[in-house]
Amino acid sequence: MTATDFPKTDQNRIRRLAKRGAYDRETIYPIVDAAQVCHVAFVHEGQPVVIPTIHAREDDTIYLHGAPASRLLKVVAAGAPLCVAVTHLDGLVVARSLFNSSMNYRSAVLFGHGRLLETSEEKLHALEVISEHLLPGRWAEARPTTTTELNATAVVAIEIETGSAKVRTGGPVDDEEDYSLPIWAGVIPLQVHALTPEPDSRLAPGIPVPDYLLGR
Repeated sequence: MTATDFPKTDQNRIRRLAKRGAYDRETIYPIVDAAQVCHVAFVHEGQPVVIPTIHAREDDTIYLHGAPASRLLKVVAAGAPLCVAVTHLDGLVVARSLFNSSMNYRSAVLFGHGRLLETSEEKLHALEVISEHLLPGRWAEARPTTTTELNATAVVAIEIETGSAKVRTGGPVDDEEDYSLPIWAGVIPLQVHALTPEPDSRLAPGIPVPDYLLGR
């Protein structure tokens, strides 16, 4: 284990197909950073709840934002234990048998506790991190956030205490006797990518698409 590894505990340990597990930040954090949406799990009034939301990571901190009335943000601000998960589906693994068919994926699960950001400086910094995570370069061009908008937005920080990743790559692994069957097998790669930007119907004439929005 290195200094960048999370210790293996009952909380973050990969139990099934443990060889696919990883506990180092160098593996886990790029999976988190490549996602535009995460799912946050918590218990509210005795009921398990999972909420999808936009996120961004900075060092060992995850930032979330939303309306002050948001149940999720109230729970995070209260310091409740949280679980944050992201998943990328990279391909359908088509084996000769349905039993051996699978998926190629990258997933990460993080555990921690959160706090409400109180000062305008903290909130603006976190909102910039979120904006730059989704659309690098947009923060500098967009109209600055007003005091009214800032007051109408709750921002929380989740301190990452531990986590793990699980990754599958490669082709199907069939039973040895199945390799001779006349059945196609392989991988169907999957990818999420941006399409051509669509201008707003009320966009003023002569405004081009910014370079930072092209080629995403």
